[in-house]
Amino acid sequence: MNSAMSVLAIDDLRLRRGAVEVLRGVTMRVEQGELVALMGLSGGGKTTVLRAVTALEPFDEGRIDVGGVVLEANQAPSRETIRALRKHVGLVFQDHHLFGHLTALENVTLAPLHVAHASHADAEQRAIALLESLGVAHRRNAYPRELSGGEAQRVAIARAMAMEPPLLLMDEPTASLDPARRMELGQTLRSLTTGGRTLLITTHDEPFAREFASRVVVLRDGGIVTE
Repeated sequence: MNSAMSVLAIDDLRLRRGAVEVLRGVTMRVEQGELVALMGLSGGGKTTVLRAVTALEPFDEGRIDVGGVVLEANQAPSRETIRALRKHVGLVFQDHHLFGHLTALENVTLAPLHVAHASHADAEQRAIALLESLGVAHRRNAYPRELSGGEAQRVAIARAMAMEPPLLLMDEPTASLDPARRMELGQTLRSLTTGGRTLLITTHDEPFAREFASRVVVLRDGGIVTE
């Protein structure tokens, strides 16, 4: 596949923690509009891949290209690279990581206000539209502790999308959801790809992956074993 066309290109990614080789030469491509599910056992390196792509985890060998923003092995990315990366990729953590002292709306407007320097009116209008599209606009003034797991997750997705990144990464998005909410989330994610967004999710949830992913990639012992 031509990496110039890929939203995400990972080449020979290797990462060690002490004597343990967590990632052993992961190579993969994610194309625009795909919903790719990265599956594997706990501790198999799935979350580490997402953390490496978002520059939260340095790696020992290999190269990551996110829409032209390149991360190299053993190199701390520059401030400019980090800033460019934030525009290209959004990450939704498994436990949401919403700021507890901010309302749902304030969580979503945070980056547009402070990173993109959007006006307050524009940031708020965009945030409300995002919360609306995810079905949680009526909870905009609620604090994270007042939200259900499903609501908190939708707010976290809205926050990750507030900077309009072409690539959205999600770590175990169905972990805290009941079957009805899982189905709802799957349809939401699919609608995002219809709008041209690209998604890479890690999951243990095989039925969910089979139902909603356009492609499943299996990671075992730090390497990709099957697609």
